[in-house]
Amino acid sequence: MKVYAISDLHLSGMANKPMNVFGGEWEGHFDKIVKNWQETVTEEDVVLLCGDTSWGMKLNEGLFDVRALAPLKGRKVFIRGNHDYWWGTISRVREGAPDDTFTFLQNDCVKIGNYVFVGSRGWCCPGSTEFTDHDKTLYLREGERFRLAFREAEKVRQEGDKLIALIHYPPFTVKKEDTVFTQLFEENRVDKVVFGHLHGSGYFPLRTEKNGIIYYLTSCDKAKFTLTLIDEES
Repeated sequence: MKVYAISDLHLSGMANKPMNVFGGEWEGHFDKIVKNWQETVTEEDVVLLCGDTSWGMKLNEGLFDVRALAPLKGRKVFIRGNHDYWWGTISRVREGAPDDTFTFLQNDCVKIGNYVFVGSRGWCCPGSTEFTDHDKTLYLREGERFRLAFREAEKVRQEGDKLIALIHYPPFTVKKEDTVFTQLFEENRVDKVVFGHLHGSGYFPLRTEKNGIIYYLTSCDKAKFTLTLIDEES
């Protein structure tokens, strides 16, 4: 089994928000992703989707875009992004899953094979250009949500299992300062972290190592509309 990741698909099947307004590279971006996905992933693999899956505002609009992934191979594990306004009550989101290959994480975890996946949206971190005093409450609240997720992970994690965390926002700035998220990842012995949110030409490394944990940026435009291999069973 292999674990792949991609994020920020920004699908708009029922919303009039074509992504090519952000640049020519976005023209037909979902077709590019589907082609790479089907050529790369097997039914035994897992694909992590780290938020901003749909531009939809209502649940039915978001689930319409989620269903576009149903024909694609592998298990799909989702977290919420800052633009996933359609993602309301988690029970209703899960009820709308197309089939049992879809998992939606919120304050909890899922174990697949020898992997345990935890996830939450996260928030902008102190030191980032967008962080203000207003953001501190949300930043700390997301830390608490990760604490809940890690408590659930401890119940199912066994010796030899790898723990992978999904977060939508970058868990640190480009300077790699400590944050509530990196501290929690280190305290809970996370092996790898996957995130998205970032777009455009601004620099941020696609792969970073901090205190023994490897972090992957998987925003689809940053990754040239291909899936990133995160891990594989030896």
